[in-house]
Amino acid sequence: MFLQAFFFYLFAGITVASAFMVIASRNPVHSVLFLILAFVNSAGLFVLLGAEYLAMLLIVVYVGAVAVLFLFVVMMLDVDFTELRQGFLQYLPIGGLVGLILLVELLLVLGAWVIAPEVVAQGAEPTPPLNEVSNIEAIGHVLYTKYVYFFQVAGLVLLVAMIGAIVLTLRHKPYAKRQDVGQQVGRTREAAVELRKVESGKGL
Repeated sequence: MFLQAFFFYLFAGITVASAFMVIASRNPVHSVLFLILAFVNSAGLFVLLGAEYLAMLLIVVYVGAVAVLFLFVVMMLDVDFTELRQGFLQYLPIGGLVGLILLVELLLVLGAWVIAPEVVAQGAEPTPPLNEVSNIEAIGHVLYTKYVYFFQVAGLVLLVAMIGAIVLTLRHKPYAKRQDVGQQVGRTREAAVELRKVESGKGL
C-alpha cells in the first residue's frame, strides 16, 4: 500500500504541475512538451487504477499522435506569437466568463459528491468483476450502448474544433506562390507567348 500511494502522489503531483506549466509557459513548444508529460503521468495513474486500456490510449493516441502533431504544427508554422498576444485584452472578458462557467460547473460536480453522493451513484454503471469481463470489453459495452449518442456528439465537437483550428492558423502570405487551376486551364497562347523582334547586335 505504501508503494502504491507513493506512486499515486508522484504521478498526480507531476500531472498537476505539468498541467499548470502548459498554460504558464511563454514558449508554445514548451507548453506542448509539458502537455506530453502530463499525458504520460496520467497514463501512470490509469495503470494504478487497473485501467490498462485507457493508459495505452493516452500513450498511443494522445502522446503519439495528438500532442506530437501539436508540437510539429507549432514548430513548423511561422506564427507571430507576439502579434497574437497583442489582442489578448479584448478577449479577456469572454475568456473570464467561460472560465467562471467552468468553475461553477466543477464546484457543482464536487458539491454533488459531498452533499448527495447517493444521487451521483444512481447514474454510475456497476463495475463488472475482472475475472468475468475484461477492462476493454466493459468500457466498450458502456461506451457503445448507453453513451453512444454522447460519443457521437463528442466526435462532432472534435471535428468542429479541428476545422476551427485549421481556419485560425491558415494565413495567406503575399510572397508565397499558389496554384490557380482556373487560370492554368484558361491560359491561351497569346497570354503565354510573347514574340519580340530583336535587332542584330542588341539585346532585350
